[in-house]
Amino acid sequence: MRARGDEALAEFTEKFDRVRLRPEQFRVPAAALAAALAALDPQLRQAIEEAAANIRVFHECQRVNSWFMEDDDGVILGKKVLPIGRVGICVPGGQAPLFSSLLMAAIPAQVAGVPELCVVSPPQADGRPHPTILATAQLLGLTEVYGLGGAQAVGAMAFGTATVKAVDKIVGPGSLYTVAAKQQVYGVVGIEMIPGPSELVVLADEQADPRYVAADLLSQAEHGTGFEAVVCITPSAELAGRVHQAVEEQLARLPRAEAARRALGNFGALVVVPDLKTGIELLNRLAPEHAELLVQDPWAWVDQVKNAGALFLGPASTEPVGDYFAGTNHVLPTNGAARFSSSLGVADFLKTTSIVAYTPARLAKVGEQIVRLALAEGFEAHAEAVRLRLQDYRSKP
Repeated sequence: MRARGDEALAEFTEKFDRVRLRPEQFRVPAAALAAALAALDPQLRQAIEEAAANIRVFHECQRVNSWFMEDDDGVILGKKVLPIGRVGICVPGGQAPLFSSLLMAAIPAQVAGVPELCVVSPPQADGRPHPTILATAQLLGLTEVYGLGGAQAVGAMAFGTATVKAVDKIVGPGSLYTVAAKQQVYGVVGIEMIPGPSELVVLADEQADPRYVAADLLSQAEHGTGFEAVVCITPSAELAGRVHQAVEEQLARLPRAEAARRALGNFGALVVVPDLKTGIELLNRLAPEHAELLVQDPWAWVDQVKNAGALFLGPASTEPVGDYFAGTNHVLPTNGAARFSSSLGVADFLKTTSIVAYTPARLAKVGEQIVRLALAEGFEAHAEAVRLRLQDYRSKP
């Protein structure tokens, strides 16, 4: 990709997406974005607009300002907060048009003040991404959208081509190949995380409705890779049996039943534990992407949940509420990464620059200490940079 640019993009798009495009066709025209929004079902448009508003309000609370502190002797220290200059957003569109992922990535970037956003999503037969993705981009005011997907789109954004300007950071989920490509270009550009298949752990007591538990497990199992992990942890063997029965009943009605059944066979589990405390301990060891507390008093257990990308409390807080509408971000750490990382947010689109404004008076006071520290590490030039100034300050009346 780095060597052949647009030529390689066209070749791989034809090979993997079975769509033949010339470089001038990569970018979606403004008229096509507008037409996609005009053709969008009005009720779906309203739902997307309401979801977008919720996401924006939530992320507005994450704003961070530059700050400065005075440290005597006229010294000023601080942090200057700036948005990343240019960000690329990957939006899956192969198995399902994940326009919700576009909302989750673009809105916090806009709140952060990122001046340039570009969107890549796999082309359909007409050479353009799914119409709902185009309509969502138009709703958000995004004008730079490309009918490109997979590893080749990641490479184009990382290294740049004659048609696709290089970005500073790439965010968003994708196929195994997209994720692998993001890993390989990290260092050339930033990435937000290594997203894996969806995960859900439901901690349920004997009062939980087995239909709800089953439905929530299936909501994640149906994603389609077959590697989704869905687990119900409960101290009630009776509930576990009823959940198993409800899963089978509901599975028979799902259009994506085969994909869900494959995931359940690979990484589905019903775990009976002695008590809820043991269940919490197991949940924390799993550190899932999503965790639900379907227990009588979920707030009583919140402080004990240490490792989860997102936590859903009570029967009304089914995981899809967070996926689509609540306003929290659904781009979350997986594969146990909730032990050390967090959901996508405004901070992922910001960078900080430390500010140091020392004065001669302060350096004269502490310069010998700095010299001593530098010499202890064997850095004579570091020490000399301070000594020169100390000599000058002492020679002045």
